[in-house]
Amino acid sequence: MKLGIIGLAKSGKTTVFNALTRGSASTATSGSVDPNIGIAKVPDSRLSSLAKIFNPKKVTQAEVHYIDVPATPEGLGKDHGISGKYLNELQATDALVLVVRAFENPSVPHTSTGIDPLRDLDTLLIELNLSDVVLLERRLSKLDAETKGASAAERTKISKEHTLLERIRQNLGQGIAIKDQDIDKSDLQQISVFQLLTAKPLLVLMNIGEEQLINAARLEEELNKQIEGHGFSSIAMCAQLEEELASMDEEEEKTFRDSLGAGQSAYDRVIQSSYQLLGLVSFLTVGPDEVRAWTISNNTGAALAARRIHSDIERGFIRAETVAYHDLIASGSMADAKRKGLVRSEGKTYLVKDGDVINFLFNV
Repeated sequence: MKLGIIGLAKSGKTTVFNALTRGSASTATSGSVDPNIGIAKVPDSRLSSLAKIFNPKKVTQAEVHYIDVPATPEGLGKDHGISGKYLNELQATDALVLVVRAFENPSVPHTSTGIDPLRDLDTLLIELNLSDVVLLERRLSKLDAETKGASAAERTKISKEHTLLERIRQNLGQGIAIKDQDIDKSDLQQISVFQLLTAKPLLVLMNIGEEQLINAARLEEELNKQIEGHGFSSIAMCAQLEEELASMDEEEEKTFRDSLGAGQSAYDRVIQSSYQLLGLVSFLTVGPDEVRAWTISNNTGAALAARRIHSDIERGFIRAETVAYHDLIASGSMADAKRKGLVRSEGKTYLVKDGDVINFLFNV
């Protein structure tokens, strides 16, 4: 899973990135114009429980890749849209994290007049919208050029695509994101090659101050009410505090977090919300060499899940030996789970469930 982080200048966006990746990227606005790239391991207590049974050589968690684009890409916050290499980076993501500022800090003045998370969210949404409009306008111009000299059959195909893209462009012009437009599945598949930003799931992250922690749940609830119906998910977090806590060892972090009433870590909450937002689940593989979690979309067939490990497994798929995680833990071993009849043989179309422990049998 790859998530792109964007936000206006002075929103604490890179501090958020550091908290989510346990990194130390510079927050200076005059630094590198290259995106920050980091990886977070997905917390999964099931892996440690399985490791006690199989005693593997290694345990491998699933990963989330975060991309933090600079706070002032070309025109961000000035109604110019996102472009260039920043756009390319964001197009390759599965979802976007929009950081909006809710904290007060006189030493870090807001770039606009006063603190207003909803205003900043609207600004970011406009930027995403404009980026898609510009891309579609380029494609429409190209289609116009291709019409000249095209055969009758080619012109029919071009005309159909032109009509579709023009309709989408006009809706974008009215502020309707692609994911909110009435577009059928075949047309969505057709435009997916453009990797348009307003088609992506969005997680709104409200960056609050430490003094606001006591009201974090209420602030989050209020924000959710404001954006209800737009298909967003939102989280309130104190990025500065989370960055500091992320640099501690596990026990020290827990002690400080409890004393401050900081609740569950943003590191965990953002990953959990992202999985829910994208409809993702994890299946598990076990053995003496490795215990590992693999991320797939919910309702993925067994053969496609096998491809997540290696394309050869999908190609030579015979069957999937499957047992539910809780059944395996209760049994204490794979042999006992088999004796109890808890290990099933599933075919290619079996829909893999979260926590399935699977051994793929294949022949190539």
